[in-house]
Amino acid sequence: MTNLSRRKMLCALAATATTMGLAWPVRAASPRKIAIDDQSVLIVVDVQNCFLPGGSLAVKDGEQVIPVINALAKPFANVVLTQDWHTPGHTSFASAHEGKKPFEVIKLAYGDQVLWPDHCVQGTEGAAISSQIAIPQAELVIRKGYHKDVDSYSAFYEADHKTPTGLAGYLKQRRLDTVFVTGLATDFCVGWTAIDARRFGFETYVIEDACRGIDVQGSLAKAWAAMAKAGVNRIKSEDIA
Repeated sequence: MTNLSRRKMLCALAATATTMGLAWPVRAASPRKIAIDDQSVLIVVDVQNCFLPGGSLAVKDGEQVIPVINALAKPFANVVLTQDWHTPGHTSFASAHEGKKPFEVIKLAYGDQVLWPDHCVQGTEGAAISSQIAIPQAELVIRKGYHKDVDSYSAFYEADHKTPTGLAGYLKQRRLDTVFVTGLATDFCVGWTAIDARRFGFETYVIEDACRGIDVQGSLAKAWAAMAKAGVNRIKSEDIA
């Protein structure tokens, strides 16, 4: 078949496809890598001993996020760590409520509260950030959950959605505008942090392979849905330039 005949045949096929409402398959363009710049900040949420193997509230496969986070952090000039920092007998502990067991849900003044095993009590080894986190350039540690009568998942607000941690002001004063969230656990502290970052107007990404979830009664799927609704971008570490 001559080149001219081949071109005629292809044109005819294309016309037929158009008439029938079909389309030629188009090869998807390679996704563009997300660049890190001086206005970007990596937030590493609660990679603490209590949430790691052997801890009182260990997240399944939680230790697997550590090498991913350490590698991710290298190009970031700005890194913030968060740390659960509960008082003894904190209201979020099942042990503080007679007859209640971990993972039951109760009503408190600010809404539903999942009851947890005692964890991340101030000054204990369990509350310490993992010694395997190797991010020497981290500039700030945000401690949360230290008010005895209110829990805190988000790095921006206590669970009452009224009491700020001060992180938003810090980021805005530093003129940082793009937030990348990693850590533990996806369906609680990571998810709440990401959603609140959007509420403050930050472009927000959750790096899926740098997080792990607890998944209590479908909480992981619900968290991803809530993040998507809030405009949070779900990516993987390979998507970052």
